[in-house]
Amino acid sequence: MDLVNHLEGRLLFAVPKKGRLQQPTLDLLSGCDIQFRRETRLDIALVKNLPIALIFLPAADIPTFVGEGRVDLGITGRDQIAEHDVRLPEAEISGVEEVLDLGFGMCKLQVQVPEKGSITTASELVGKNVVTSFTALTEAFFSKLEGTDGANTKIKYVGGSVEAACALGVADGIVDLVESGETMKAAGLKAIDTVIESTAVLVKSRNTKNKLVDLIASRIRGVITAQKYVLCQYNVPRAKLSTAKRITPGKRAPSVTALEVYGWVAVSAMVLKKSIANVMDELTAEGATDILVLSIENSRTDEEMPPE
Repeated sequence: MDLVNHLEGRLLFAVPKKGRLQQPTLDLLSGCDIQFRRETRLDIALVKNLPIALIFLPAADIPTFVGEGRVDLGITGRDQIAEHDVRLPEAEISGVEEVLDLGFGMCKLQVQVPEKGSITTASELVGKNVVTSFTALTEAFFSKLEGTDGANTKIKYVGGSVEAACALGVADGIVDLVESGETMKAAGLKAIDTVIESTAVLVKSRNTKNKLVDLIASRIRGVITAQKYVLCQYNVPRAKLSTAKRITPGKRAPSVTALEVYGWVAVSAMVLKKSIANVMDELTAEGATDILVLSIENSRTDEEMPPE
């Protein structure tokens, strides 16, 4: 198959080829009805039902491909975008434009030191050895801490197993991603500062002209909303409607329908999934009955949902 010819006219969508962001990304694509089959060891997959080609790349490389306009869309971590952008010349505008926070892959890029050591602040690492795979962000972070005495921090690159650097005597401290913190604790490390907080994001090239970009962004936004919300339906006395609407405000407003029973209304509203148990308790206390909670398979929203 001549992939060059098959890619012509398609939206090129870069996705993580491995790592912690890959499976949530594949689940998201499935929810968007992006149908594809990835052949073994092939990093390009043609989508069957849309003119899209998925390009499987290391998450760290995706900002470069998006920023240079080699691909139209990408999913990667905000930390990787920051690492890419901080390397750009001072006057250069990044070609990577964030479209949407995807709400998964949350972590922190933190400065870590041996738990039993004497170092308690990041400034104490100035002039010492620091190991990381995020050299640009780390250099920028420590350059702000370095004074005029010429004590430059020695930043060394390690591609993996960064947490072992201190135990092996390679570094006095490290800068690495922390999710649950269990790996850090197992390695005898503690966090003393945060360089950046990160989550998975959908990004696009500032130079893309492909009209499918907005369609895919809309689909992804709908899937994310569906994952976070449920549809709550219940009956409530009309006299309690104002209180019920405060409990379940919905997006713009809840849907309210008069019942055949005098003085009662039926209400339907989107509610955050994580809050639904408390919402049901509050509604019950206000006299609501027949409370039903329905899952949302997909959605389309024109605006952001109310803050959580």
